[in-house]
Amino acid sequence: MITSVPEAGAKSRRVRRAGVLGNTGLYLAVSVAAVLFLVPFYLIVRNALSTDAEITGENWQFFPTHLRWGNISELFDDTTVDFARSLWNSMVVAVLMTAGILLICSLAGYGLARIPYRHANKVFYAVLATLMVPTAVTFVPSFVLVSSLGWVDSYRGLIIPGLFSGFTCFLFRQYFLGFPKELEEAARVDGLGYWGAYWRVVVPNSLNFFAAMATITFINGWNSFLWPLVIGQDPSSWTVQVALSSYMTNQTVNYHLIFMATAVSILPLLLVFLFLQRWLVQGIAQTGIKG
Repeated sequence: MITSVPEAGAKSRRVRRAGVLGNTGLYLAVSVAAVLFLVPFYLIVRNALSTDAEITGENWQFFPTHLRWGNISELFDDTTVDFARSLWNSMVVAVLMTAGILLICSLAGYGLARIPYRHANKVFYAVLATLMVPTAVTFVPSFVLVSSLGWVDSYRGLIIPGLFSGFTCFLFRQYFLGFPKELEEAARVDGLGYWGAYWRVVVPNSLNFFAAMATITFINGWNSFLWPLVIGQDPSSWTVQVALSSYMTNQTVNYHLIFMATAVSILPLLLVFLFLQRWLVQGIAQTGIKG
């Protein structure tokens, strides 16, 4: 059956109209999702620049008439909480923990994926088994061990117990299983061993994945609360999350300081995410590679 020219033109117009409507609906849905995503950030900024009365008052304003920029200096001048010190502690813990986890877990994942060893699968299954153990089960033994070593109120107690992640090791192993073996074979022809191939060939060609894992690990380290709360008993060893909780007590709640501290503590995460977002998307996509 031969379709006439007018019918073909009408069909083409209907297809284009359906495409335009579909794109419009897609953009509308994305716009609504973006607005809903940004609402919490708006509330944080709005309340951070307000007084407690403006935050809890009945008459809601999109932004207060007078923005209280002095809340920033009040936050850092507060003698009860050294928030600048807490920021520094969180930065040290998050950076060192990220570097340690990337090194240890990438080496473990590479060894499980590439080095022939008859018990490699058993070791891998043992690593996977750690993912099934609730954190609450190991919390008390970990604290007893750290306390017996004298690491309470120290960076060692905050960082070292979290330097291995079974899930990160699993992701590195899966990634290295899909890494091109030809590159490593060429490195071995040049006289490199497993360490040389890992450090000179695999790592430089896996920066996207390393950046993705670094972003996720840094965010987890920065947002950690329960372990720093128990280990950091002295205010000088508090991290950001512990310092935030100190503004809410049984007697008072300093709303404007809570929101201002939250806004300040989010900035490093936003900078890390904005700087590494391209590599984050690419690295997450590569976690599905199978050998």
